[in-house]
Amino acid sequence: MKAKQKKTGNFIIGFSAAFWRLILCCMIVCMRIERKENFMKIKSLPEEERPVEKAILAGSQCLSNAELLAVILGSGTKEKSAIGLAEEVLAQGSGGLAELADCTAQELTKIHGVGQFKAARILASVELGKRIATRPRQKRVSADDADQVAALFMEDMRYSKRETFKALLLNAKGEIISIETVSVGELTSTLVHPREVFHQAVKKSAAAILFVHNHPSGDPTPSAEDFKTTQMLVECGNLLRIKVVDHLIIGDGRYVSMQGMGCMQRA
Repeated sequence: MKAKQKKTGNFIIGFSAAFWRLILCCMIVCMRIERKENFMKIKSLPEEERPVEKAILAGSQCLSNAELLAVILGSGTKEKSAIGLAEEVLAQGSGGLAELADCTAQELTKIHGVGQFKAARILASVELGKRIATRPRQKRVSADDADQVAALFMEDMRYSKRETFKALLLNAKGEIISIETVSVGELTSTLVHPREVFHQAVKKSAAAILFVHNHPSGDPTPSAEDFKTTQMLVECGNLLRIKVVDHLIIGDGRYVSMQGMGCMQRA
């Protein structure tokens, strides 16, 4: 009788252990299926709703920011689809696309799922966008039109976290022959020296020069240093017989023309 009870007890223990092993296996399988479903999320969407197919069928202008970035990323992770990863990238900080435009590779690779290759893709796409927004328009820009010059640099400089000083070298017809980056400063200021400013102008036989720099704060209101720098540059240009046409200060969607304020005449 005792042997029979012992045998029955062993059977129950064995059955219970097998039962819980089965439950555990089922849970693991479910988790794997769930992960696979998340990973396959984009492929499971209707063709017209997948980012790549949507861009081809309806045009890239129909894609959201996350979908556009998902196309650039190419893939997600085991836990997230490419769109989910794109949303996480865009959610970094509070600036959205504006902040993405100023991200570094080191900052991007801190995001789980973004390695060096994907970071390079993002940075290359941002840079290509900047070049498309500015370079093709250079020859059509009139240096006498402050609106055109400001528009040429607005998208490239309005979100920059560092103050950058550029010089536009002009020929006798007022056409842009070269754009030189004179200096890149810290968060709030940049150092400008006439030697660096006019070196390329003399070397490339520029007839005139126009200066552009940004205010990282987004407020283009000239500072006392801006007035002082402009006067100094105009005086140096007069000595070299290279006319300083204007000095534009770029803010967030706004700009100020020092020429428009009458600073060139006073200098």
